[in-house]
Amino acid sequence: MAAPPGSPRTPRMADPEDSQTRAAPYRLRRQNSEILRAQYIDVRELRICAGTWNVGSICPPSDLDIQEWLDRDEPADIYALGFEETIPLEVGYMIGTEDTRPVAAWEHIIHEALNKKCPDKSKFEHHSDSPARFNPSDYVLEMDNGLLNESSNDSDGELHLLDSARSSGSGHCLQPLDLACDVSIDNRVERKRPQYVRLISKQMVGVFLSVWVRRSLQKHIQNVQVSIVGVGTRGFIGNKGSVSVSMSIHETHFCFVCCHLAAGEKNGDELKRNGNVEEIHRRTVFGNPVHILGLPQKIHDHERIIWLGDLNYRLNLSYERAHELISKQDWNGLFEKDQLKKELGKGCTFDGWVEGAISFPPTYKYEFNSEKYVSDATKSGRTPAWCDRILSYGKGTRLLSYKRAELLFSDHRPVSAVYMADVEVFVHRKFQRALTLTPYKG
Repeated sequence: MAAPPGSPRTPRMADPEDSQTRAAPYRLRRQNSEILRAQYIDVRELRICAGTWNVGSICPPSDLDIQEWLDRDEPADIYALGFEETIPLEVGYMIGTEDTRPVAAWEHIIHEALNKKCPDKSKFEHHSDSPARFNPSDYVLEMDNGLLNESSNDSDGELHLLDSARSSGSGHCLQPLDLACDVSIDNRVERKRPQYVRLISKQMVGVFLSVWVRRSLQKHIQNVQVSIVGVGTRGFIGNKGSVSVSMSIHETHFCFVCCHLAAGEKNGDELKRNGNVEEIHRRTVFGNPVHILGLPQKIHDHERIIWLGDLNYRLNLSYERAHELISKQDWNGLFEKDQLKKELGKGCTFDGWVEGAISFPPTYKYEFNSEKYVSDATKSGRTPAWCDRILSYGKGTRLLSYKRAELLFSDHRPVSAVYMADVEVFVHRKFQRALTLTPYKG
């Protein structure tokens, strides 16, 4: 019996001549099969915490506490954490061997923060234990052999994948997994193994993106790919640019983009930032085999997208007027002069993207280790601005919180956004039932 249209995303070989079909976005190709898919796809939710922090080229102390930034009062299932200026953005650091020492320090801090013992953590077991979310014992999921695991050797300091994941290509041998058995094993060794593991990390000069997931969720993630785009000096050096990660979680494609855009608060500097964004969209390409239909190649091919970073958009206000509104906590008045607000409009750079309401002070520019903005009288004086932002694109994401953390380590304040994201889960028993009820059309 031929599989009905909309069956699970088992990779299939495409007709080399069918370039038009191959180029079509996946979400358009499956529109005609949504009714059938509903017969064997369940929709569940994942909690995602996205964070961005420009750390001012300072290597952190090993005991830096970032719990506030990670919103650990209610732990997430996925943490996508972006850093900017992890190293000085000078010529010596941009050309030659990449300095990965600060990245190693940040990964240690993240690991310690996420795996810190929490007395009440049992009530926050989103992925495994909450009946309102995933219950893995209900599903038998088909998975790719090229699964990811926590790397035990991170000597490259950049891309952390198992060798099997690095070498996985177009050949996908799918086997069902007994998740009920798997969960019971995880429960027995929970005390010995960290609850969160690093899925992937990638550094491009000062831009660094690190994605961490619950260990119980890790087995449901596949097709992890990375794309880096430099848009800085000469248009391609990585002092400015993006690191993007693509992945499939169950049956849903996610993309996380961490960027550092062009600086400057002179009139017209926002046009440089807009150009950076256009270049990132144009040049970001994921290494999924083009002959396998359904795997995203570009950012907008994904169903759930989160864009974070030091976007560097400024306020079209004088230093004095900005401080006057800040002293009144008139965030709406400030936001009316925000450059990114305009770019979120129809027909502009971020048309269709969504940002949460801003109810916190501008995140830049502070004196280091201080609660004071840099004085206008100093050489490095800057008008305060919300440079650090987090946006989302696509249906199926619901913003729960959008805030900054009061960590004084840098001249920027870190920002985090927490989302609930819909994830489509293939249910094997429902699919078998759909096969028996679908008439064959030969």
